[in-house]
Amino acid sequence: MDAPLWTEKHAPSLSDLPQTEVRERLARTVDEPMNLVVQGPAGVGKTAAVRALAREAHEDPDADLIEINVADFFSRTKKEIREDPRFSRFLQGQTAFSKQYRRGGKGNKYKRDWSKRDMVSHVMQELSSYKPASGAYKTVLLDNAETIREDFQQALRRVMEQYHRNTQFVIATRQPSKLIPPIRSRCFPVPVRAPTTDEIETVLADVAAAEDVDAEPLALNLIASKAGGDLRYAVLAGQHASIEGEGEISVDAAEAALSDAGHDDALKSVLDAAAAGEIRDARKEVTTLLDDEGFGGEELLAELLRVADTYPEEFGEANLIRLHRLAGEADHNLAAGNDGRLHITHLLTAWAAGESELAAEAFA
Repeated sequence: MDAPLWTEKHAPSLSDLPQTEVRERLARTVDEPMNLVVQGPAGVGKTAAVRALAREAHEDPDADLIEINVADFFSRTKKEIREDPRFSRFLQGQTAFSKQYRRGGKGNKYKRDWSKRDMVSHVMQELSSYKPASGAYKTVLLDNAETIREDFQQALRRVMEQYHRNTQFVIATRQPSKLIPPIRSRCFPVPVRAPTTDEIETVLADVAAAEDVDAEPLALNLIASKAGGDLRYAVLAGQHASIEGEGEISVDAAEAALSDAGHDDALKSVLDAAAAGEIRDARKEVTTLLDDEGFGGEELLAELLRVADTYPEEFGEANLIRLHRLAGEADHNLAAGNDGRLHITHLLTAWAAGESELAAEAFA
């Protein structure tokens, strides 16, 4: 899709957010800034809501809203973090601050010897310490915060305490229970529920009108119903349908777009890689789906099983039964709030091992 994404082009203002209760809660924080935990399922508009708040609260939101996807830190090596242009000025060079030597104690290290925790803490301190470009405070958004380890959260808590006068921290997460109590107690909760089908239809109709695209009401209802509360999915599917329909969102174009939309190809890639014993490739794809596409662990497990069941001839009935049996333990661990990446990878590894044994028996 070469055209600008409608999700970016038609980003909502605070008054345009479809969930009334979210509009009201965020509106209260415009004049009385406070730390927030914005919580809800993937695709419901958490990040869009924070950006809308920033545009309302800051004269210069481009400068005073700092967005950090937690995966930018925690799924990357120290070298990759150090070389990221957003962070390199804090982690490289020989400024007066960076000339720290060991003789003063174990806390004094060259920057190149810092642990990842040291690096993350320092970057957060630097981003939080400088003055806002406009107004009295700036906003730091930490997205996908459920992946932050507890020891890193303790470091974040200290930064939040130190810079609370000029920095508003907004923590966006699908799993607020993963946050330590000291962080939750310092933040005002903003639950973001999945929008209803009617609310999604209204958003799609407004976007189509802004794009001067004719849209059949039945087509918009089809997309909104299929989205299942995922507003981002619905808007992108609507854009895809307008391209399929050459400037019109018809029922036929919507059906064609919905058949192409979603993540089934990526989910199938995970299963294919695991079946081939290429666990590292499967894990990379799982990481992308969790961190970049916004899946929760339980949601991703359910989607993998759904896609696997559509290929009974390719994977074999015995292997599919075994996959579902292995998924039971993974589902239990995920429900307990454990790391989705870890348990789904363990599931795929166990499945791959068993599939190899079945293949060996078949050729014996």
